[in-house]
This record gives sequence, C-alpha cells and structure tokens, in this order.
Amino acid sequence: MLVLPAIDLRGGRCVRLLRGDYDQETVFGDDPGAMARRWLGEGARAMHIVDLDGARDGAQANAGAVAAILAAVADAEQERGVAAGTITTELGGGIRDLAGVRAWLDAGLGRVILGTAAVRQPELVGEAAAEFPGRVWVGIDARDGKVSVAGWREDTELEAAAFAKQVADAGAGGIVYTDIARDGTGDGVNAEATARIADVAGIPVVASGGVHSCADVERLLPLAGRGIAGVIVGRALYDGAVTLAELEAAAGA
Repeated sequence: MLVLPAIDLRGGRCVRLLRGDYDQETVFGDDPGAMARRWLGEGARAMHIVDLDGARDGAQANAGAVAAILAAVADAEQERGVAAGTITTELGGGIRDLAGVRAWLDAGLGRVILGTAAVRQPELVGEAAAEFPGRVWVGIDARDGKVSVAGWREDTELEAAAFAKQVADAGAGGIVYTDIARDGTGDGVNAEATARIADVAGIPVVASGGVHSCADVERLLPLAGRGIAGVIVGRALYDGAVTLAELEAAAGA
C-alpha cells in the first residue's frame, strides 16, 4: 500500500487545517520544497499536494510552491537512480479546466485530482481522462456521506457513493476519498466508508483523513483487495505522532 505524505499549501506555506476550517490553520513551514525534501529524505515513495487557496478560490495560487516540490522529487529520483515518474506525485485544488490539467501533467506531475470541477463540470472528467488515461483522479470530500466542494465550504446533496460510481464510469483513474469530519483530528481513518467507495467505484481509492498511527494503515491493509491502494498522512507526520519509516513498514513497503 502506498503511503502519501501530504503537503497542503496556503499562501506559499506548508499548513494543516482542522476539518478543512481555514480559520483553524497550523503553519509547519515556509519552504514547500524543503518540506518535500524532508519526506523524500525519509524514503517517501509518493507526494500528495493540495493547493488550499486554489480549492477555495477556484484558481491556482501556489504554482511556484508546487514547482519547487516537483523539482525536489526530480532530484530525489536522480539520486535514487530511478526513472522519472517513479515517485508518485498528485495535485488537487483549483484545477478547473482541461488547460489546467494539461499544464500540470506536462510540467511533470504524475496525476491531477479534480474536485469541485468534477461536480460542477462532470463532462471534464471524461474529457481529461480520455486524453490522459490513468492520470486524472477525482477527489471526493464527504461530510456525513454527502460531497462538499469549494475547499469544503459548500455542502451538496450529492451522495458520495453515487458520485464515485459516476466518475468511475466517466473514466477516472482513481479516487481520493476524504472524511472531512476526521481530517486533521487524528481520530482514525474511516476505513469502512473508504472501502464502500472502493466497492462501488471499482477503481483504486486512496484513503484520507484522520490517520494517526500505524494502526490506521494496518486497518486498511486487509481492504487492499477491495481497491484501497494508498493512504494520505498529514498532521500525524508533522506533529511527530508517527514517522514515515514506521508507516512505510506498516504498509509493507
């Protein structure tokens, strides 16, 4: 199972929010490139990047920070003697059109994550996935089983499971599923809800929200056969509750 350290960006800095609340922000660093190098130096095989300003405002606001992270990844791949793209990179937040998808994938990003745009412009998922098979994923951020958009500030009546089936049918390469109520809390990953999404969608699903310890990874491992392909870890790493090496060992890396 893939462990993805999260780098959430706001105003060019590395931050963590509590349950997606922009008023409950903790800053963990002013240099996203250095943060990426930290996780890569600890053996990271993947990087989950979120432009929080973009998710909220609908326009990319941290392009320079993302570029610095991608440069750090490229350096790490060279140092490890592996091919470009070996380290998985994914970016969500503020990507609202096909031009944005193309620009980031052409810049060396492994895959993009469409969130708000996938809800408001469902045709974009199919168009982008057809042009970039396997590299266009959808982020499903759910509160009480319903999809939230615009940086989690707007709730919809769209059922998360129904939406998962919809984007899978449209050609999405995978899904990042976040339980908003658990994000940043350390209350434990919602393995059951994530597995239900994977069952319905039939495509790879990455779990997000609430990861606090190796036990969370160990809870997900038996569900890998149902399509859970990875887990995103944020605050637990930044607070030092667990190390990346411990998580990687738990994931069987």
